[in-house]
This record gives sequence, structure tokens and C-alpha cells, in this order.
Amino acid sequence: MKFPDSLASTIHWRAALALSISISISLLASGCSSHAAPQGAMPAPEVSVAKVLVQPVRQWDEFTGRVAAVETVELRPRVSGYVDKLAYTEGQLVAKGDLLFVIDQRPYRAALAHARADLARARSEAQLAKSQAKRAESLIAVNAISREEADTRIAAVAQADAAVRAAEAAVTSAELDLQFTEVRSPIAGRTGRALITVGNLARADTTLLTTVVSLDPMYVDFESDERSFLGYQALARSGERAELSNAVRVGLANEDGYPHLGKVDFIDNGVDATTGTIHARAVLPNKDGSLTPGLFARVQLEGAAEAEALLIDNKAVLTDQDRKYVYVLGPNNTAVRKDIVPGRLMDDLRVVTSGLSPDDQVIVRGIQKVFFPGMPVQPTVIAMQAPASTGQVAMK
Repeated sequence: MKFPDSLASTIHWRAALALSISISISLLASGCSSHAAPQGAMPAPEVSVAKVLVQPVRQWDEFTGRVAAVETVELRPRVSGYVDKLAYTEGQLVAKGDLLFVIDQRPYRAALAHARADLARARSEAQLAKSQAKRAESLIAVNAISREEADTRIAAVAQADAAVRAAEAAVTSAELDLQFTEVRSPIAGRTGRALITVGNLARADTTLLTTVVSLDPMYVDFESDERSFLGYQALARSGERAELSNAVRVGLANEDGYPHLGKVDFIDNGVDATTGTIHARAVLPNKDGSLTPGLFARVQLEGAAEAEALLIDNKAVLTDQDRKYVYVLGPNNTAVRKDIVPGRLMDDLRVVTSGLSPDDQVIVRGIQKVFFPGMPVQPTVIAMQAPASTGQVAMK
């Protein structure tokens, strides 16, 4: 349908007016929204801040070492023979004197019987010699035999007695050989795998049957560098520490901190000129059996005297890839990021070696509410929780 020109102009004018009004309303609404936004903005989060704790902490030097058994026995037979019996389960705990292997006893039983028979014959011959010597004394009194014959009979007694003693020694030796066919553990500990099986020939003092290691206590062997060793000597001369029996703490690869406590019981008598280190050894109780020979160990040895250190709640330390940082309270109650170099853990407090000053207030609670550096916060000041000790035992 075709409208008149005047009517079409009216329609276009009204449409343009409506569009202009719509745009004006939209702009007005947008302006009102922008002015209303600050009224609905999120308030600054509440956080707890604590001043960095300054406290004397004893230094602990750290080394790496290996766990070793106090006693290690390589079990070899004392007599030769074919293995007749394996009397233990590989890897089991054994007590001192427990039977582990039995070597064929038949040849040694026969040898013992032969030695006992020889002893009986020697004793019989000795008895006969004594009787003949006694009779000779009576006969010589009436000149029934010559002096030479009497002396011969008396000497025969001494020879017979010597033969008896030799036969007795042979019996003792045969009894020992028979006893040695039963190979027993000389120590209490854990057995290794059997290195020979039933039916194989074991040679005396040569064939390795198995090993047994003691479990409690245990050694930890480690190497100390020259600088640390000289420092320990200086402390010993000044009377600040003993040369031996110094406290050590040990941690295994899967453990946090250093839960095993012990003491140094040996320091070698010289420094290795090749490595510039000196060998030392600590001894630790192992009631729970967690220490196994050969395990890698982290060793901390009590070092120099106490020194002032900065400590903060360990929960306040955050990680950004390979960097550690904390948030501290900045100007106008804003969160300021500070990168730090953390040290050892003491109870729940972390030693900070650099990055903070004693006057810094660290955000320790509500850190999850801080989304970016410079974010406004509402701080509540609390005290940094002091550790239970100065690091003698609790430091990790």
C-alpha cells in the first residue's frame, strides 16, 4: 500500500523522535549505574597482622650422611660340608644364638664317635700302665726285676697319661666340629637373603652364607667440611661445647624436619686431603626400626652459639613458582608483597634470613582474602606466637 507523502514524513519523524528518546533514557540509566557502583563495592577484608618476632636462635649446621648398622656380620661356616637345612626365613628378625643353617652332620658325628673310641682305648692303656708300674715297685723290692725294667714301666705311665690327654683333646675338637655344623646368629638383628641353598657345598671360613645386621642403636656416618670442623674445635677450646657427645638431629628422605635425636660418638683422626672433609659418626636409638642401613639421612649438628634471628608464622609464607613471599601491612592499610629468603623451621615459626625488617607487620591470618599487592585491608594486630624452644630440639 502506498501512503501519501505527508503521512510518510510524519511516520519518519515520529520514529526518529522515539529512537532519540530511547537513547537518552539508556544514557541516563548508564550514568546512574556508574554513580551507584561505589555504594555496592566490596569492603576491605579483615586480616590479622603480627610484628616480626626477634629472638635468639641456636645455629644448626646441616650435612648429608648414610645410616649404618652398629654391627654387621658376614656369616661363614667354620666347617666344610653340604648344606643340609636352611633354618630361618630370609629377612626375619633373629635373636643372638638363633639357628640359621645346618651343615650335614653325619661325617662329624662319625668323627666324634671315632675320637671317643680312641679316648677309651687310651684310658684303658693308661690303666694297664699304672698297674704294671705298681707291680714293678713290689718286684723291684725283692729284686725280681731289674731297675731298668721298673723304670720302663714307670715311664709307660707318663706316656699313657699323655695319650689320654691327646685323645681328650681330639674328642673336644670333634665335638666343636659337630657343634659348628649348626650355624647360629652371633648377634640379634635382621637377616639378609640366603646366599647358598640346601645341597650346595659350603667351605669353611670361605663360603658366605648370609649377613646379619643389628637394628638398635644405629649409626649415621657423615662428612664435615674443614670450615665447620675448625669452628667446632674453636668452640670446644672456649668451653662452649664438648669435643664429642654433641647433640645431632636426623631426618630421612620422607620425613619433615629432624625427628630422630642422637649424639656424636666418633670423629676421625684426620682430614681427607682429597675432599677437604673429616669423617664423623652419630649414634641414635632405633626402637621403632625406622632407621635401616644404607638410607640417606639429613644430619643437623649443633653449631655456633645463639644469634638473633627474625621469625614469622610459617603459615604466612606464600609461594610464587620458585620464590617465597609474604604480605606486610603497608601505607594506608594496604597489603604490600615482600619476597623473602626463608631459613629453617622452628616449631611453627620460620626463620627469615633476608627480605624483612624487625618492624614489619606480617599478615598472618586472612591471607586468602588478599588478591593482589596494594589491596586495602582492615588489620587487627595480634602477637606473633613464640616457639616453645630456641631451636635446641624443635627446629626442623
